[in-house]
Amino acid sequence: MSDKPDLQLALVQTSLAWHDAAANRARFTALLEQARGADLVILPEMFTTGFSMESAALAESEQGPTYAWLCEQAARLNAVITGTLIVQAADGSYRNRLLWAQPDGEVLHYDKRHLFRMAGEHEHFTEGDRQVVFELKGWRVRPLICYDLRFPVWSRDPEGTDLLLYVANWPAARRNAWNRLLPARAIENLCYVAAVNCVGIDGKGYAYSGDSQVLDYMGDSLLSVGEGDGVFRVGLKAAALESFRTRFPAYMDADEFVLKG
Repeated sequence: MSDKPDLQLALVQTSLAWHDAAANRARFTALLEQARGADLVILPEMFTTGFSMESAALAESEQGPTYAWLCEQAARLNAVITGTLIVQAADGSYRNRLLWAQPDGEVLHYDKRHLFRMAGEHEHFTEGDRQVVFELKGWRVRPLICYDLRFPVWSRDPEGTDLLLYVANWPAARRNAWNRLLPARAIENLCYVAAVNCVGIDGKGYAYSGDSQVLDYMGDSLLSVGEGDGVFRVGLKAAALESFRTRFPAYMDADEFVLKG
């Protein structure tokens, strides 16, 4: 039996105010009260601005106001809070950066690896160069961002990820790909998958249909919120995951590979 406790998730799916970080932080502050009691609270990609390519105009410093806000909210809720924003790194580059704010004040990060060239993201941001795994109550959680979902090699994990986490601004026009690829990632990695998107129409007129969801290690749905707006809760069972991996250890036959930068 697993010695890990079960994990409580809160997915926050809502519309985003275009290019208005203060308004978005205020909206999420109000919503987050509904997430109290969760271990992990998940916000969308670029949750302070919407999916914008105006990196130079919108970037915050590495420890700017949203960094401070995340730390404050994590302490207030006694939970990890995560989502991405536009950051200017210490080397001057602009990053689509996921911050993982812990209630003890420590903040970890992951920079988006696959930049969405069809929107010109690769022209305005610098890609990340490393996978990361965060530990939460004994769970190994690996964060990925939006377009990363399309790349199974980057999503593949030989080290026993328990939860794959995708945060996104995934347009409604491509919702079929989102809904088909997420179960595939759960099945091939023998792990839970949680994915958070936004809803509404952004400042460029693109519509977002939400479809935030949580899937188990067989790709079966545990939570699917459609176009809902709000905070949605679900629990993950550690013993069930361990039992399935023991009965069906497909990872033992996986091919070895090396990721190149």
